[in-house]
Amino acid sequence: MRVRLDGVQKGRRGEALGATSLSYRSGRATLAVAETEQRPTVLGLIASGRMRPDAGTVALDEATDRRARNALRRRVALVDAPDVSEPAPNIAVAGVVAEELMFAGLASDPLSARRWLDEHDLRSSARLPIADLAPAHRLRILLELASARPGVDGLVLVSPDRHGGDPAQWWELAEEFADRGFAVLVIAGEAAAAALADTSASLAPHPSSARVLKPSRVRLRTTAPLAGGHR
Repeated sequence: MRVRLDGVQKGRRGEALGATSLSYRSGRATLAVAETEQRPTVLGLIASGRMRPDAGTVALDEATDRRARNALRRRVALVDAPDVSEPAPNIAVAGVVAEELMFAGLASDPLSARRWLDEHDLRSSARLPIADLAPAHRLRILLELASARPGVDGLVLVSPDRHGGDPAQWWELAEEFADRGFAVLVIAGEAAAAALADTSASLAPHPSSARVLKPSRVRLRTTAPLAGGHR
């Protein structure tokens, strides 16, 4: 699959999101750079088909009609987006896993959640609040379970840098899921992008206003409530 955003914009005069163009596709991890508190989530909602832009187009495999928008929403999981799809901070890891197993259409009882954690060597973290889990473990859990949902071909991960830790860890995760065939878009801040650029000579700016890393790289509050935040 290939998702392309051409000049998408949100809010009056683009306050929520200025004109932004980017693309992400199967088998590749793309890094979009978005600053301010809400722009990463706004971009994530648009890129995953959960929010319509006020200007510009969103295409799935070159199609931009309503059917394509609905397919995009079904085929792309929005992962850990603040205020939209992030788990509540005080929920135990086992509870988060059970909930995500349910979204994936899998057995989601406590025993199934514990077995899943066993399979991923995270059983010792079962009772830990998700907010206290190491960033790499948190993102591994959320990406693994999102990718297990039926029909999901793409993953949009929002603001992994807000949890701290080494950006290289979540970028390695993004590339791992891309290697599995998923279309992966990661939306993070400028500092994280700079840290990744410092560790990889392959990171190069794109000449347009939406800069792309190979880590494909892109630069981008909503005044209105964020709508369409289905996971």
